Amino acid sequence: MAAQPCSVLITGANRGLGLEMVKQMVEAPRPVGQLFASCRDPGGPKAEALQTLAKKHPNVITVIRLDATDLCSIKQCAQQVGSLVGPGGLNLLVNNAGVLARGTMQTTSPQDMQAAFSTNVLGPMNITKEFLPHLQTAAKASGTPGMSCSKAAVISISSVLGSMATVKDSYANFPAISYRISKAGLNMLTLCASEELRKDEILSAVLHPGWVRTDMGGEGGAIDAPESVEGLLRVMDSLTEKQNGAFLDYRGKPIPW
Repeated sequence: MAAQPCSVLITGANRGLGLEMVKQMVEAPRPVGQLFASCRDPGGPKAEALQTLAKKHPNVITVIRLDATDLCSIKQCAQQVGSLVGPGGLNLLVNNAGVLARGTMQTTSPQDMQAAFSTNVLGPMNITKEFLPHLQTAAKASGTPGMSCSKAAVISISSVLGSMATVKDSYANFPAISYRISKAGLNMLTLCASEELRKDEILSAVLHPGWVRTDMGGEGGAIDAPESVEGLLRVMDSLTEKQNGAFLDYRGKPIPW
């Protein structure tokens, strides 16, 4: 990224796109100043790769617990981050944590749908609300006009599967109805936030990372995580107030709602 934000928090940072995002942000020519890499179980085996990366960059990466489905965990994380960022606030919040269950309307259980909404919609909403004071602080502290990810922004990782316009062409091959509906909800949440937070000059947008070869995307994905994240960071760097409320893919191409 050409203009790295000073402070960033990434959810779901222990694997896949989140882990790769941490890696590329701290190893960039102009690395981020403070990076809060959050996940549900920082001390568990699924966070070993993140902890190893954090040990290589101890002055930049702070591994922190945040469970997107647990409001108490979110509040505690927000308090901890607030005490560490100080008067500069938090420049960039990346809602990356998500869950995916593959099922049709007829095979999807109420529990599957509830889990998808808890993580993919309520999680980003609660996280954005709790971290909003730190984003507002960053926006005021920047002293620059307009909107950008280096000033104050909430970027949520969505999916083209949340696009209502593409359902007819893609549903038969990949139903995943709970994932689709929850990502459509995330898209609407972002549009609402883009209007609500406009007065604070906090940018809101949703990005589609492509079909990526990760634990979630599977081995049949079209691209790998480094390529996806490189594109995502490039797009984030390019965002201005003109893209507030945008739905873009990792190449910067608009996706129909």
